[in-house]
Amino acid sequence: MKKIFFHLKKLDWPMVFTVFLLVGLGFLLLYSSSRGNFLNLKKQVFFFFFGFFLMLLFSFIDWRPLKESTYFLLFFYLLSLFLLFGLFFFAPSIRGTKSWYKIGFFSFDPTELTKIVLLFFLAKYFSSRHVEMYRLKHILISGFYVSLPCLLIFFQPNLGSVLILLVLWLGILFLSGIKLRHFFLLIFVFLLIFLIGWKSFLKEYQKERILSFLSPKISDPFKVGWSQRQTKIAIGSGGIFGQGIKKGSQTQLGFLPEPQTDFIFSVLAEETGLFGVFLFLLLFLFLVWRILKIALESKSNFPRLFCGGFAILLVSQTFIHLGMNLGLLPIVGIPLPFLSYGGSGLIFNLLGLGIIQGFKVYR
Repeated sequence: MKKIFFHLKKLDWPMVFTVFLLVGLGFLLLYSSSRGNFLNLKKQVFFFFFGFFLMLLFSFIDWRPLKESTYFLLFFYLLSLFLLFGLFFFAPSIRGTKSWYKIGFFSFDPTELTKIVLLFFLAKYFSSRHVEMYRLKHILISGFYVSLPCLLIFFQPNLGSVLILLVLWLGILFLSGIKLRHFFLLIFVFLLIFLIGWKSFLKEYQKERILSFLSPKISDPFKVGWSQRQTKIAIGSGGIFGQGIKKGSQTQLGFLPEPQTDFIFSVLAEETGLFGVFLFLLLFLFLVWRILKIALESKSNFPRLFCGGFAILLVSQTFIHLGMNLGLLPIVGIPLPFLSYGGSGLIFNLLGLGIIQGFKVYR
């Protein structure tokens, strides 16, 4: 028992309290946007306590030996590919996408597992080859590992998660010390792939969303341009202190689409105003700082790259979510970490924080 208390004492409790506040803010927004149906809120509460238990459990594990466990990581990498591939056969089609396994009242998104597994895989790969980053072959090999899950996720279709995985890969490359000319070469390749994808692979609704973002004045305000118009109205009407919980007109009257997932930031801005937005950003940036602090205090590259990569995951998802809501980016369906409804996202984010806590305890 003394060992357990000693272990818990060594956890980063400011990080834990910040997560509690962020998730609590998410509960408040889910309650406000439920419009009488609190099933999602109840499930999110269950997801949080289950994820929090996993966070504590995973903090007891010394993850550093995974740097040498190639076959263990390869097993989970292949498992994540298998689960992503299985979606095409066993997942129900929801609004034209096959992204979740339906298990009773709950859904499981293997993309969230893939993010953690790929992060481990990339951290192991580049921590073992840090002094050889000048070699182009390591960029190409790591790109191959990233491309396989990206292709499976793209054809679900789930363009938003593909972007997150690509940003994670580029971020890990940057942290590992990629050469500038290699970085610009990758940007050129991505532009080329995008042009080819526009002609061959992108769905019509994905093209419409991008065109609506680039030329909002010519898009149909009652079709593809509807969502971002409503989010802008919601955000703009919030003012400094907001319209009040359960009093936001766009949210409560049903004008705001997907208020509990893709556009929960608009609910936050409409009902709590600039004050609530500032509070969220303050808590989120503090959480990211605690993660980066653990990364900087680590004595080897493996935990540094994992912690840095996890921070990149959180920041990129938040940046894209806010950009979608503010009309600065096309709509690609990215939830807001710790606030949006979604069991898989919340559980695996807490699991990732548990791994980071393990790095801190055993450093």
